[in-house]
Amino acid sequence: MSGFVGHFTNRIDAKGRVSVPAPFRAELVRDGYDGLFCIPSLDQPTVDMGGNALRQMIDRHIAKYEPLSPDHNDFSTTLLGLSEQLRIDGDGRISLTDTLKDATGIDTQVTFVGQGFKFQIWTPERFAEHRAEALRRVQSLRRGGGAASSGPDGGGNT
Repeated sequence: MSGFVGHFTNRIDAKGRVSVPAPFRAELVRDGYDGLFCIPSLDQPTVDMGGNALRQMIDRHIAKYEPLSPDHNDFSTTLLGLSEQLRIDGDGRISLTDTLKDATGIDTQVTFVGQGFKFQIWTPERFAEHRAEALRRVQSLRRGGGAASSGPDGGGNT
């Protein structure tokens, strides 16, 4: 199976590091990305993370706008200029920056949530709330309750 799937909750250690789930690390290796590309979500208290697939999705979105236009500049600044590149150490851990912790409210635990071409990190409590709301929205859509709102990538996030 390829892509980031499942969800995992891990503790942040005394040095501020957290282990990236092994299946997610394996997917990054398959993707050929060195490190971890991270961008705070535009819509939620989470961070989108991934490798080449996430970068390519962002690049395709930005390419829709005329180069040097205000829209192109705004999306480039927001999606690339505010991004971070994290290194995964030999034990599969990352150190979250203060910027990423502030964007999510993460303190002692991190929930990693697979979303196919990317994954997100959440506080466990916020993820539980988000998961419940997402389930309600999907159930409503399946009953014909209307279309879900979508963000720039068609998924409500980054």
